[in-house]
Amino acid sequence: MDGKIITIKLLLKMIEKKIKKVFIEGAISPAFVGDSIAKHSTKSNIGAHSIFLGQIRNDIIDDKEIMAIEYTAYTKMAETKFLEIREAAFNKFELTCLHIYHSLGNIKVGEISLFVFTSSAHRMDAIKACEEIVERIKKEVPVWGKEIFEDDSFQWKKNI
Repeated sequence: MDGKIITIKLLLKMIEKKIKKVFIEGAISPAFVGDSIAKHSTKSNIGAHSIFLGQIRNDIIDDKEIMAIEYTAYTKMAETKFLEIREAAFNKFELTCLHIYHSLGNIKVGEISLFVFTSSAHRMDAIKACEEIVERIKKEVPVWGKEIFEDDSFQWKKNI
């Protein structure tokens, strides 16, 4: 029995090591995006990057303008789901690198709230992986957005 407990503990430690920091408090800055790209310039096996940046729009709903989105998450479950999406992408596509960052907190119109960055030897793997990852995030990850209107009223965002 002790052997099984040790094996489970080792597995949990391995999973914890694989879980990457995904959540960022506040908006994702252009400097952060630029630094992420720059860090990959020394990797000579990369031939393509694909980047998705989710930016807050100032939609008008029922004659009210959105000023910000406040993101919250069930972080433990979300981190596990992000890991699952990440591992599936590495298994399906020939990727060299894959990074996902999502904002928490109040993100204003015009600011970046989601940054997905894939790298591979060839463009199609990077592009297709990035697109699939974004779609899975929107459908599967327990992150919620409260759309804050100009009059401080709100509604919960619907992912489409």
